[in-house]
Amino acid sequence: MKFVLLALLGVMAVIFAFVFSRDIVKRRRSFSKASWLPLTGIGFVTNFFDTLGIGSFAPTTSFYKLTNMVEDRVIPGTLNVGHCLPVVVQALIFITLVEVAPLTLMSMILAAGLGAIIGADVVCRLPVNKIRIGLGVALIVVALAMLAGLLNVMPSGGDAFALTGWKFIIAAIVIFALGALQTLGIGLYAPCMALVYALGMNPRAAYPIMMGSCALLMPLASLRFIRKASYDPKAAVGLTSLGIIGVLIAAYIVKSLPLNVLKGVVVTVILYTSVMMFRSVKKKGTAEIPADASQT
Repeated sequence: MKFVLLALLGVMAVIFAFVFSRDIVKRRRSFSKASWLPLTGIGFVTNFFDTLGIGSFAPTTSFYKLTNMVEDRVIPGTLNVGHCLPVVVQALIFITLVEVAPLTLMSMILAAGLGAIIGADVVCRLPVNKIRIGLGVALIVVALAMLAGLLNVMPSGGDAFALTGWKFIIAAIVIFALGALQTLGIGLYAPCMALVYALGMNPRAAYPIMMGSCALLMPLASLRFIRKASYDPKAAVGLTSLGIIGVLIAAYIVKSLPLNVLKGVVVTVILYTSVMMFRSVKKKGTAEIPADASQT
């Protein structure tokens, strides 16, 4: 079953890469004037630390918001499209290295993918200010989850590498919801890790589950964002290009770091960015422009 899962993720990655590359070639003349250096740099840094368990969506959102390099309305799509291939690489690595019961792993990954299919369609139709509000709330949720881990409030987990009975059902329902929320810009890593710990699973089991879930749901969601042109193509290329290198360095060379101080800084920046998102919400009248209005 693991071979089937790896093959499925590989096929999805190839399909996504083909569609993404074709769209980039088509839209290359409309690239923004943002510098390549920070765009690729943030791709390397966020995916490096993503591989170590910090997550990439919230830090990337903070960078875009604080620098104004990417429009608020296309941030969710840019996150999903740009981080897609680096996350697939993470999944292939950790699914191979960490043994999780095949039925548990496959079920949670498929549930997340189904949630993403539904979520991406909703997000593409949201007005700009609703996206801002959603991102603001998402950032707070991620910051609180990270803070809970720093303060040891989060459950410490157990020894299980498989779920059965009511725990199996709860896990599938929750990760389905997380898959839908991922398309809005709330990273799946922190809440998925909290879920795995709360259900008594071994902390190591969180990595193939959360990375495998993202590796399936992000191509599915990203194809929708690409079709609706609801992402920033230059920023997405920046995230992807050095992001994969960051993943490989973190997984095979660095492997682990003392991250508590860095997580504290990240929490602070994320909360500040959340405030900025809420402050950017405009008065009613301009708020009701759909995120993909240019495509209607």
